[in-house]
Amino acid sequence: MSPASKLFLTSTKVMISCLAMLTWQSPIGTQAAETQRVPQGQPLQNTFESIFDGKTLNGWKASPQGSEDAWQVVDGVIQGTGGEIRGYLNYAGNEDIADMELKFSYRFLTNGNSGVSIRAIPDPTKKRHFQAYHADLGHLGIGKQVLGAWDFHTPGRTEHRCFRGDRLVINANDQARITPIKDGLQDTDIHRGKWNKVHIIARDNHFILYINGKVASEFTEYLPNNKRLKRGMLQFQLHDPGMVVEFKHIRLKVLD
Repeated sequence: MSPASKLFLTSTKVMISCLAMLTWQSPIGTQAAETQRVPQGQPLQNTFESIFDGKTLNGWKASPQGSEDAWQVVDGVIQGTGGEIRGYLNYAGNEDIADMELKFSYRFLTNGNSGVSIRAIPDPTKKRHFQAYHADLGHLGIGKQVLGAWDFHTPGRTEHRCFRGDRLVINANDQARITPIKDGLQDTDIHRGKWNKVHIIARDNHFILYINGKVASEFTEYLPNNKRLKRGMLQFQLHDPGMVVEFKHIRLKVLD
């Protein structure tokens, strides 16, 4: 082989090697990139802390005053019984939560209306006990305006519709746009009188409610900061007199 041919062959091998290095991706790098491309609203894979010991209500407190008898631990679960006063059970371990994920299971032993309030603060207008973003729960059959909905217990701004199946966006002028959630939670996904699993994600201005692994409702708000709730308490609610609801496996991940 002539010197010129040897030089050409060597140059060709170097070019092929360089192209291979440019086009090859490390499996580790590819996996990391895929991990970062998690669609917005998907449950996050983090470690959760149990906030109910399964035996007592240590770390929890009832409100308003006089509603303490509405809450008790029965057979390892928290049981709430509605009275004449609309009652709440506040998580006292951290009363200043902003971004978070919450997981728990619930079941209704009667008909009723319950739910979880997040970023709750005492209502200075006195129109309600608390201002909050409220993830609604109710017995099967109560309707999509309650079971799987979001409520806005926020005097001074519009309480927009965000029923089960709704994806709501609130712009800076407090105007709403609602689109349907594809493959979202249906009545047939709820276990009547049995345990149902809830996953709530609240990150900055984006809030999503899952029940039994399906999106129930979701909203994003772009209101000015003075009209938004930034931090506050986590609460379970008793809405109706005589209702009985139970909660267990309550786990919290604070993200802020």
